[in-house]
Amino acid sequence: MSTSFDLIVIGAGPGGYVAAIRAAQLGLKTAVVEREHLGGICLNWGCIPTKALLRSAEVFHLMHRAKDFGLAVDGASYDLDAVVKRSREVAKQLNSGVGHLLKKNKVAVVMGEASLPARGKVSVKTEKGAEELTAKNTILATGARARELPGLEADGDLVWTYRHALVPPRMPKRLLVIGSGAIGIEFASFYNTLGAETVVVEVLERILPVEDAEISAFAKKAFEKQGMTLMEKAMVKQLDRGKGKVTAHIEAGGKVTTQEFDTVISAVGIVGNVEGLGLEALGVKLDRTHVVTDAYCRTGVDALYAIGDVAGPPWLAHKASHEGVMVAELIAGREVHAVKPESIAGCTYCKPQVASVGMTEAKAKEAGREVKVGRFSFIGNGKAIALGEPEGMVKVVFDAATGELLGAHMVGAEVTELIQGYVVGRQLETTEEDLMHTVFPHPTLSEMMHEAVLGAYGRAIHF
Repeated sequence: MSTSFDLIVIGAGPGGYVAAIRAAQLGLKTAVVEREHLGGICLNWGCIPTKALLRSAEVFHLMHRAKDFGLAVDGASYDLDAVVKRSREVAKQLNSGVGHLLKKNKVAVVMGEASLPARGKVSVKTEKGAEELTAKNTILATGARARELPGLEADGDLVWTYRHALVPPRMPKRLLVIGSGAIGIEFASFYNTLGAETVVVEVLERILPVEDAEISAFAKKAFEKQGMTLMEKAMVKQLDRGKGKVTAHIEAGGKVTTQEFDTVISAVGIVGNVEGLGLEALGVKLDRTHVVTDAYCRTGVDALYAIGDVAGPPWLAHKASHEGVMVAELIAGREVHAVKPESIAGCTYCKPQVASVGMTEAKAKEAGREVKVGRFSFIGNGKAIALGEPEGMVKVVFDAATGELLGAHMVGAEVTELIQGYVVGRQLETTEEDLMHTVFPHPTLSEMMHEAVLGAYGRAIHF
């Protein structure tokens, strides 16, 4: 294998492998270095296997609702080992697919741990020893890992991170989930659906804190209806680990109480994988474990870029992939557009699903914008009723003066698919008039997107 490249990408997650493929397509001699799994955390231990688990939970939930659809299912049960096995097989299939794509595009793959001893130099520790590579350009796509708080560290037995929760040694009976962001709520939703008594503790004033307040409130009611206990403005101060149990000291309302659980999932954020790379010696600036970049993912060190989770929020696979393509094209001399975080949708695959893009109503008002807000409930949509999914809401926020779509927020069945309609609208600088004049097919859930827009201007038909 050659040791000199136009581009070396460190990390083969959804940012890294996409950047490598696009660079190769543009004629750049490209290599990717990966220390663990092609496809990174997202494909192997994150986005994809969690969705496989959640799909099993969704089917299990529907089995218990069979009577609602005129069907009969007797003795519905599940095999946790089989559920996990399916999830791992899905991840394995896609992992193999990434390898095929890299080979097809003639990207050199080096399995090992990389460091940057000097600008344009990449040293890789492999099973055979060290390999010294040179690159005209380098992209850091090293991703992130679970953040662990002192005293709340995972042990894989009683206290889990997301990785342990994906391959559980047992089915929790009484589960504590620390953190109500996307990761925490998705695992809470999965295990709660399978029968675990689930308690979620959130330090901020409401669950799903980055979402619009109305959406968070709606989701909270739905989760509580499913049997979850949600503790907001609360903090886990201490975990006492015993034989087969954990005693959690939880502070809420100025008082500390204790509760016993057999399993704890810690989902309190992530930290960037920046150690051991030699970044400080190169002059790369770090901010709370993340590489500081400009709008074009440049680090300030010539020909060194950082994309994806290691470069900071939003911590989303699709953001990483888009950045990877942008940087590859920038290196190849193409005209590019900076990735705008505010135009990237966030999706949470709990039940009900949550999805959003752009400003919340509160953020828009804080920014001094006069707004028009439209809402439409799932109960007014024929397709939602036919699906047996009448609980949900679509909310849109417009600039009252210009008609600019500032933000869109949804909770309910399949909203993670619907949100892209508003994402495209924002990308094309769509106004309320454009959306009003768009014909939406019937019967679909997407009709609610139209009705919400109409509602913002007092023109909703079915509500």
